[in-house]
Amino acid sequence: MANETENQAEQYRTYGQHKVGFGAKPAVLVVDLQKAFTDPAFDAGGAPLIERAVENTARLLDVARRANVPVAKCIMGYGSEREQPHWKVGVSRELILGRPACEIDPRVHDPDYDMTIIKNGPSIFFQTPVITFLTRERVDTVIVTGCVTSGCVRASIIDSFQYGFRTIVPEDCVGDHDERPHQDNLRDVERRYADVTDADGAIEQIEAWRKKNNVRFRG
Repeated sequence: MANETENQAEQYRTYGQHKVGFGAKPAVLVVDLQKAFTDPAFDAGGAPLIERAVENTARLLDVARRANVPVAKCIMGYGSEREQPHWKVGVSRELILGRPACEIDPRVHDPDYDMTIIKNGPSIFFQTPVITFLTRERVDTVIVTGCVTSGCVRASIIDSFQYGFRTIVPEDCVGDHDERPHQDNLRDVERRYADVTDADGAIEQIEAWRKKNNVRFRG
């Protein structure tokens, strides 16, 4: 049994061995912080981890916008139920454009600054113009925030990795309905695809980037 445990430890030793780190220019992606998931009036809304994610993402965005860091956010929304894929989650029936469930939480919303995307799959990258936006802005580092950690956030992290971006995930800027899938998925992506930090760590990295590149605060 001891040898078996040692062999398993040896097999997993290389996971998470390298840090991704910050590159030349960051952007912040905000995934699905819409009222369907943030407002307690909805069945899937108001979970404590998601509420924490909204509050910390708002802090992060305040610094990012003042530092002229590009921001792209997305909502999940459809023109009708017939347009929807075969979601297994009940809240999907509420995700009809024009309904309150598709409204962005005002705490993270700046329509005059952010790029806003309507997506119809889990990832912010899937069949959306976000790659064009990030390329135009010469971004090589993506900070992923939003909900839910085990679903659309994870899908966005993996796509960010697959498109060649350095990927940073502030743990307290993403949220799920339960602690276990939140932690399990963060642990897994940290071992393979992304650096996991927290809001304060991400803010420090943005500040260091701003000072290094002599970027002036907006306003």
